[in-house]
Amino acid sequence: MSAFDLTPPTDAQRQALAAQLSEEERRVLLHHGTEAPFCGVFLDNKLEGVYTCRLCGLPLFRSSAKFDSGTGWPSFFQPYDAAHIRYVRDTSHGMVRVEEVCARCGSHLGHVFPDGPPPTGERHCLNSVSMGFTPDGEALPDPLQRGGAEAQPAG
Repeated sequence: MSAFDLTPPTDAQRQALAAQLSEEERRVLLHHGTEAPFCGVFLDNKLEGVYTCRLCGLPLFRSSAKFDSGTGWPSFFQPYDAAHIRYVRDTSHGMVRVEEVCARCGSHLGHVFPDGPPPTGERHCLNSVSMGFTPDGEALPDPLQRGGAEAQPAG
């Protein structure tokens, strides 16, 4: 069970949050798009911290679970909390994949594949525009004003 409130945003909250997104963020998060490989702002990010949902601020992945997959997208082997990711069968583009969406707001994040490193063997392949980043020691975003945005431990 997550320490964060996973109740979906209301329609009014969702509209207010979506209004703050760029056109590219809307295309990926709300319409299940994909950013081009090797161009995302978080691909080469080496800072310590937490990657959060760009729309609702829910913590998704820790930097300690990030690895270089060589695919052109930020990749992680383990979520921040398994309850924060929802998995959806994706049969688009003539293939079967597993889409990942934010468990709270339903925003498209990317896909998960069974070819990652130990200990999980998972490769969570995400779009940079689907995420925000909070360095260790700073408060997590709380756009829904639900609390739980305590500072992350440094180091």
